Amino acid sequence: MVTFGEYEMYQEINLTVNSEFFLLGYQYDQRSTIFLSCLLLVIYSGTICGNLLIITLVSTSKNLHTPMYYFISQLSISDILLPTDIVPNMFHILLNNGASITVNACITQFYFFCAAEAFECFLLAVMSYDRYVAICNPLRYMSTMTSDRCVMLAAICWVLGFSIALMYCITISMLTFCGPNIIDHFFCDLAPLLEGACSSTYAIELEVFIMCFPILFIPLTVIIISYINIVVTIVRFQSNISRQKAFSTCSSHLIVVSIYYFTLLSVYLFPKGEETLNFSKLLSLLYTVFTPLINPIIYSLRNKDIKKSLWELINKYGIFSNNMIFSR
Repeated sequence: MVTFGEYEMYQEINLTVNSEFFLLGYQYDQRSTIFLSCLLLVIYSGTICGNLLIITLVSTSKNLHTPMYYFISQLSISDILLPTDIVPNMFHILLNNGASITVNACITQFYFFCAAEAFECFLLAVMSYDRYVAICNPLRYMSTMTSDRCVMLAAICWVLGFSIALMYCITISMLTFCGPNIIDHFFCDLAPLLEGACSSTYAIELEVFIMCFPILFIPLTVIIISYINIVVTIVRFQSNISRQKAFSTCSSHLIVVSIYYFTLLSVYLFPKGEETLNFSKLLSLLYTVFTPLINPIIYSLRNKDIKKSLWELINKYGIFSNNMIFSR
């Protein structure tokens, strides 16, 4: 008869701790893999160029030195960080039909992913508050949204995002990973990490449940309340031109918020199962790769100030080039 102590010793001897995971990514044939890799390369290049362009315009153009455009430039920084954390390794996974990643590298990837996502939740709430003050209290806007206060609000969003991600990753690093080391995903998300753990995941699950309120529901509540007040205020405007101008300043942000929260909540609130796994991977691809590309397009195509600053920048360097050619 085997005693409890002998059973525990037997379990420890036969316990194999995983030092790496194997990311499956998307299992396609060679032609589909090449096509998807080329598509990702185009999207990633467009994302980096588009967001860098917005950061450059906001930094150099005096017309864009306002709180709204400052927050848009901060959003662009996040939209560069997120795909840079995901896409390069995704190329490696696609071209090799799956790839190994160490546990530490996997946790590190999840850290930057989580930090970027949490930061964007907080920033979108701050941006909605900025629009609320601008439309509902225009006379107090300049005294309320000062440059120092905008920098402080953005800094708080960054600190909260990285702090919450660090708290998650510290708890995850204490887990023992001896379960299945195959992750049917293209990056290290929370759920696949927990599936590979053989120690208790109660602490991290409790953290996730508690932090859902400050990360998701409180910012979303701020956004909803802000836009309810904005709509009520706009309806009271007597001039149709004033209404259109007010709606146009909010429409871009509202579109970004809708896309972001729809994909994010769809991934983490839909029931998990084999039948929904591919759909969840598709939605994850949408908000980690496609959304960072869509954001600068929405803000640039629908914003007259950004288009004006872009043409001024093009004309400035065009004139400079013509002068250089003429001088020669």
